[in-house]
Amino acid sequence: MTPERIAEFIYREARTLDLMQWDEWLGMFLEDGRYWMPLEWQQTDPELEPSLMFEDMLLLKVRVERLAGERTFSQKPKSRCHHLLQAPQILSIDSEQGKCSARTSFLYSETRGDALERFSGWATHELVETDGGLKISLKRIDLINFDAPFGNIQLFM
Repeated sequence: MTPERIAEFIYREARTLDLMQWDEWLGMFLEDGRYWMPLEWQQTDPELEPSLMFEDMLLLKVRVERLAGERTFSQKPKSRCHHLLQAPQILSIDSEQGKCSARTSFLYSETRGDALERFSGWATHELVETDGGLKISLKRIDLINFDAPFGNIQLFM
């Protein structure tokens, strides 16, 4: 597990989201993986404190099915997104246990029709080495304006 391999995984994940390759993106998660967007700065508990999002694989799959569905009228026209990432900062690598952690600063744009939303913050990836390569055990999105009122965030940052 090298810093270059970790960075390539993170870049590939963002590209997969930008191309709306939902099944491939879901395949990048462990079966018990989580996607978390805290509601508070430096929040530590997603289960006992409210979050903007805290989704397990079941909820991620439901959301992906809705996004991909032809009868999802809130997605006419479909939302699109773009990730602009800084080079990931490697926080830890534990080669013995096959785990690592990286933090990436990002700018994220999401558009649908004539509406354009922009967000910025940090994505923290907790990754695990498996037979099939790296997998996400936790993706945490910390927005710099976490306390602002939000409209509907349709896609994944």
